[in-house]
Amino acid sequence: MAQLKYRSDVSVAEGAQERLALSMEDMCRDILARHQDTISVRNPSIAVPRLKRILVAALDLSNSGGFQAMSLRDLSEESGMSTGGLYAYFDSKTTLLRMILAQVTHVVETVLTAPPPGITDDAVAHLQWMIDAHLRLTEDLLAWFVFAFMEAKSFPPAERRLAIESEALTEALFADIIKKGIAKGQFRSETSELLPALIKPLLQDWYVKRAKYRRRRISLDAYSATVKSIVLKYCVLNAGDY
Repeated sequence: MAQLKYRSDVSVAEGAQERLALSMEDMCRDILARHQDTISVRNPSIAVPRLKRILVAALDLSNSGGFQAMSLRDLSEESGMSTGGLYAYFDSKTTLLRMILAQVTHVVETVLTAPPPGITDDAVAHLQWMIDAHLRLTEDLLAWFVFAFMEAKSFPPAERRLAIESEALTEALFADIIKKGIAKGQFRSETSELLPALIKPLLQDWYVKRAKYRRRRISLDAYSATVKSIVLKYCVLNAGDY
């Protein structure tokens, strides 16, 4: 299975935020390993490049016209693969949808539950890291997250539950940090239980409304700093520095 990990040019102690070291090839390699019951092609040197063509085509077509409107013929033409070739990787559009959603959830869980060593000892630092890591993750995998968000309303019930569970996972991770921060006396005891649910839309706005921020020349670093400042000024006991 592909190792989902971070890279950093300088250490976290020096103030640098780590970046996700994932390419489309990494994602495809991971999907291949996790879906051997669905994908009949076993040789990674063959399967990974073809799976990449399929997924790039599916995400592009969904972005332009919607996943539900995309036909297998459309996908075949866009990916340059025959319909029979597509069936070597999935047996239906719903299976393809499930593979994409499951991968997004898997990456979110893998990355956000593995902060740098020692950072969980400080709830403020952990919360800052979580906000930044989520934003940078969605930046690196923009097409995947836009797909999961924009297409959710038209997902079949089982796949809609997957999307809801993924969002609930993120909220639960934020809630756990805030709970620990209150217990340690770093966060205000009256911090609302709604805060994790309110953080999530701020994070989603970055990738759902990218054009708005491009027009305003807002960088990822500036956006992340603003979200962190808003959240910390609300919940940290001595929030003057934020």
